[in-house]
Amino acid sequence: MEPVLWKNKTPKFFHDPTLSAGIILAVAIIAVIILGGLLVPHDPFQIEMNNRLQGATAEHWLGTDQLGRDVFSRMVYGAKLTIGLSIFSILLAVLIGVPVGLVSGYIGGKVDAFFMRIVDGILSFPDFILAIAIAGILGPNLTNVILAIVLVRWIVYARVVRGLVLVEKEKEYVLVSKVSFSSSIKTIRMHILPQVLPDLIVMAAIDVGKVILLISAFSYIGLGAQPPIPEWGAMLNEGRTYFQVVPSLMIFPGLAIMLTVLCCNLLGDGLKNVFDIRKRRGKDE
Repeated sequence: MEPVLWKNKTPKFFHDPTLSAGIILAVAIIAVIILGGLLVPHDPFQIEMNNRLQGATAEHWLGTDQLGRDVFSRMVYGAKLTIGLSIFSILLAVLIGVPVGLVSGYIGGKVDAFFMRIVDGILSFPDFILAIAIAGILGPNLTNVILAIVLVRWIVYARVVRGLVLVEKEKEYVLVSKVSFSSSIKTIRMHILPQVLPDLIVMAAIDVGKVILLISAFSYIGLGAQPPIPEWGAMLNEGRTYFQVVPSLMIFPGLAIMLTVLCCNLLGDGLKNVFDIRKRRGKDE
């Protein structure tokens, strides 16, 4: 019996309003990142005390901060940093967690027991608290924050993939592959991985938004980006002192975080509908 692969279907991406909204918002964010620096080519690190705490002008679209630095340029630079590091963190977590989940679920036995004891031990702690503890021990900088997030998030991918593999490996097409003496690597690559890939794509899309919140939160409490790096969470922290005088110093980074996380959630929910995740999982059960 041949498996029904998601990739053989032709998903009508723009027929789903949630996914369409997510794509439009993603394109807008990418356009601002790419074109923003060209339209307003200010140095995000340049200090001009004579222009501090100015409102929006033709030269400074979003005004200046407490040190006279252009807020728009710092927002664009912060977008590249915050979003880029979030995607990089998820990629690392996927590269570690997915192979572990595939091997653990498919092979089973002592290998599965070994990996799952590690996973269960780490999952016994709340992920945010554990990430804070790791980042606090390693020291306050973005590299350590990324390391802490990866160490926490790969566990989730390993556990989810293992559960999907346990379901898929009992199906007829996998049993036929075993009977035909296909190697375990070939069976996983050709049959099981394509079946779990839609779930991974949806999970990763939503997780990017979660990691953006985590990186911003770490920077806000002083464990992430350090001055003068214009990461969105760090900008929130710097603007907190001047909130009553120039509230835009906190409003703009906050809106950027909110819209980007909303974009990730829309993309994740839309992809879930396109790939029929609920229907596929319901049939499996």
